[in-house]
Amino acid sequence: MSQRPEIGHSIVAHGIVTNYLQAGDGDPVVLVHGSGPGVSAYSNWRLTIPALAEHYRVFAPDMVGFGFTERPVDVEYSMNTWVNQLIGFLDAHGLERAHLVGNSFGGGVALRTAAHHPDRIGDLVLMGSVGAPFTLTPGLDDIWGYEPSVAAMRRLLDIFAFNKNIATDELAELRYRASIEPGVQEAFSAMFPSPRQTWVDAMVTPDALLRTLEHRVLIVHGREDAVIPVSCAHHLFSTIPNAQLHVFGKCGHWTQIEYTTEFNGLLTNFLSRTTN
Repeated sequence: MSQRPEIGHSIVAHGIVTNYLQAGDGDPVVLVHGSGPGVSAYSNWRLTIPALAEHYRVFAPDMVGFGFTERPVDVEYSMNTWVNQLIGFLDAHGLERAHLVGNSFGGGVALRTAAHHPDRIGDLVLMGSVGAPFTLTPGLDDIWGYEPSVAAMRRLLDIFAFNKNIATDELAELRYRASIEPGVQEAFSAMFPSPRQTWVDAMVTPDALLRTLEHRVLIVHGREDAVIPVSCAHHLFSTIPNAQLHVFGKCGHWTQIEYTTEFNGLLTNFLSRTTN
């Protein structure tokens, strides 16, 4: 455990043996990671979990196709699969309702889950989230088209982060190694094949559904995000009835890493408010 902090507990969620991290006590909050190569719940949320766990019971699962969750040979990578896994995760833990925090791809999954299973979700936080229509960015195209090498991973880190001091050679080496774990690249390359605009469109939650959301929703985005354009956040904000929007300037796609203290404070304060 100490040598592989990304490997936590396991539980069967909608038939999928799911690796997850857990910490803290209190109301349940589930963190849903993004879709970069070599990503896991740990790599995405390692700086968020300790702060949030001071107030909440925090869960961070590896969604199927990522991290150390089982990859069934017949799995279909789709929004329905990920939504079913997430609801199955709540069921497996006996959670009738939980707050959701989703990053990028994970924001799209969280948003779709809230739209189709509104009674199961409390507050919703969307960070650098998909879910609104946009034209595939060169950055996202490069990420989903990743072919493993340290150099390629180094280029992707420069796309993710506005602050280039974060995109170190050491981090590139660590993420590269994670991307070549057994079965990881095979799953990743099968997930978002060309034409990749199709997958952007598949993650859109229609406006008609967005307008029905009664959840409190916090939308967080980096102004300089080169992966998911900030226009996506503005679209969600203008469509979801009970939404708040916070945009960080001089910030790319990694709000939780580039502005760790500010993001954790924003997240904790939002979730601590009593629902009207």
